Amino acid sequence: MNNTPESSFERCPVCQGSGSLRHLVTIREVPYWRCERCQCTLMDARCRLSPDDEQEVYRLHDNQPEDPGYRRFLNKLAGPLLARLAPGSEGLDFGCGPGPALAMMLREAGMQVRLFDPLFYPNHGALAGQYEFVTCTEVVEHLHHPLETFSLLDRLLKPGGLLGVMTCFQTDDSRFANWHYRRDPTHVVFYREATLQWLADHFGWVLEIPAKDVAIFRKPLSQPPVPGNG
Repeated sequence: MNNTPESSFERCPVCQGSGSLRHLVTIREVPYWRCERCQCTLMDARCRLSPDDEQEVYRLHDNQPEDPGYRRFLNKLAGPLLARLAPGSEGLDFGCGPGPALAMMLREAGMQVRLFDPLFYPNHGALAGQYEFVTCTEVVEHLHHPLETFSLLDRLLKPGGLLGVMTCFQTDDSRFANWHYRRDPTHVVFYREATLQWLADHFGWVLEIPAKDVAIFRKPLSQPPVPGNG
């Protein structure tokens, strides 16, 4: 008897690969899928929270910009990013949440930072510009349409611009079931370093991993066309 569940995805939402998903594991009746093309791990779409329930979880987050511990955590990205930016660079904190601590830290370092968050700072005018840098901390694991959002982030970057992403990289399948990151019900997609490299290759970016769970992508000054999805 075949107990393998049927996937709710027609294509991988990260790479749009067709027929690339295999069942990885089912945990408490929630199936998870591995894409053999980009190596991401996906919660089955039928098991995602409703938008209202998802927002309730987000509103429980209590990340205070003045919290020294939270600042140390964010400095894993802020430090390497600032080392690569010219003084006074203009950027966007995408998905900044209710307490935009990273934007505050970057402003204190002399950067100009605009904010966007679909729930807490729905400033869609900020999405009309282009920036020397975009930050995306603890955001990409929530995305229901990752490739669509990464395409937007690419459009937001000026040539030569930097995209800083912070998310817990998924590394050990044997620990996946008990992994704290998986247990957050709003986390629906998990990235391996290979997944981030696939995204870099797809968009023509250069990828650096300056610290654990931190990726910095550089958009080249001249960029080839993005390849077609398939």
